[in-house]
Amino acid sequence: MRILVAWLINALALFLLPYVFPWVSVDTMVAALIAALVLGLVNALIRPVLIILTLPVTVLTLGLFIFVINGLLFWMVGSFVDGFHVTGFWSGVFGAIVYSLISWAIAAIVLPAPRPERVR
Repeated sequence: MRILVAWLINALALFLLPYVFPWVSVDTMVAALIAALVLGLVNALIRPVLIILTLPVTVLTLGLFIFVINGLLFWMVGSFVDGFHVTGFWSGVFGAIVYSLISWAIAAIVLPAPRPERVR
């Protein structure tokens, strides 16, 4: 249930993103749902491989290269999901940052933090 709510929160964040960042556009809520699903799959499957392959560059840049990876993946998803458009690489980088901030803020409001169990 929690993963479904997280998917809906990410889709809502994608749907709200063009109001904050005009270089990213989402046509419909269905396109936002599909793009959120594809972004989740890409971040779960492809992103870890890219981070491992670019680990020396990431260490050299003190972790800032991960922003490049996130922007490239965001731009890539925008290029093949119908109804979700990212105009360029820098739009992808800043769009990914704003997208993660919006989804984090909505999740902080909607999903309460799990409470740790008390040990007796």
